[in-house]
Amino acid sequence: MEALKNKILAEGTVIGSSILKVDSFLNHQIDIKLFNEIGQEFKEKFAKEEVTKILTVEASGIGIACIVAQYFGDIPVVFAKKHEATNLDVDTYEAEVFSFTKNKKYKIRTSKKYINLEDKVLIIDDFLANGNAALGLIEIARQAEAKVVGVGIVIEKAFQKGRNLIEKEGVRVESLAIIKSLQDNKVVFN
Repeated sequence: MEALKNKILAEGTVIGSSILKVDSFLNHQIDIKLFNEIGQEFKEKFAKEEVTKILTVEASGIGIACIVAQYFGDIPVVFAKKHEATNLDVDTYEAEVFSFTKNKKYKIRTSKKYINLEDKVLIIDDFLANGNAALGLIEIARQAEAKVVGVGIVIEKAFQKGRNLIEKEGVRVESLAIIKSLQDNKVVFN
């Protein structure tokens, strides 16, 4: 997706050899025009799939997932919560996830009310690195006996193992910008 790649090159900041900071348009401040283009692109990539729910994890995935959902006929977005809360249903699906950017493990949870065996779930997230968030969401969907139709990723770091782990689970991955490397403060796309 050229608009996304151009935005990454213009506004992204490389930190070391593994971090790409894109908070000016993707996960802190949101570029709504770009998000709409992202939503259209995911709809095209998964056009042959029946999708009844979009599943993501808080917080960065929520905005993207909401825009994507509009292109699938205003279907519901369900997001897994990272923190326990007194207002979260007691009856939940949960998975343990390791955060690459926060360097810690945590549990993600989704109420059993919102995903079930009749659902066809498209997982949407901002980044794919080692695949932990996506694998956790796949696990939650499978606990609900829902069908996972695919994983849509805005930015994939191909030099990390996430795609391989998800594909080993038999799940299709579609990424809009695939980064081959982050070297010498430069983004190199596949």
